[in-house]
Amino acid sequence: MLVIRAATQGDRDAIWNIFREIVATADTYAFDPNISRDEALAYWFRSDTHTYVAENNGRVIGTYILRANQCGPGSHVANAAFMVARNAQGQGIGRAMAEHCLNEARHFGFRAMQFNFVVSTNAAAIRLWQQLGFEIVGTLPGAFRHPQKGYVDVHVMFRSVPED
Repeated sequence: MLVIRAATQGDRDAIWNIFREIVATADTYAFDPNISRDEALAYWFRSDTHTYVAENNGRVIGTYILRANQCGPGSHVANAAFMVARNAQGQGIGRAMAEHCLNEARHFGFRAMQFNFVVSTNAAAIRLWQQLGFEIVGTLPGAFRHPQKGYVDVHVMFRSVPED
């Protein structure tokens, strides 16, 4: 049974394992593939960030973060990032976390959500975000250096978060 809950300090090792696994391929996130554990966890657990995990039968198989995309006058727009363990992909974990995230964003009073850097070759993510009502509102030509495909485009995706 899938449970999505706020992350605790006890989840740090599991989150690091997923983070390292996803970032090491350098094909979906603009993190240095050699990022240290301390740097990665400092980013994932920033004080202005809500951090969550998805667990199945007590095993953490996914994680996401939710925070304001900007501060001050832009703080009503949320930003999020999602990672699912490779061996759990294709099982609806990303969708479940995304739906949970949209509900949390609404709960925290965000009016919209924006993804700043969706790599154009990440077809599964783009398809999921579009199914959940996100639109591509801009494209950054050649903004990501993909390890196999060279310079590829990056999309900015956006959707409103309706009030309760």
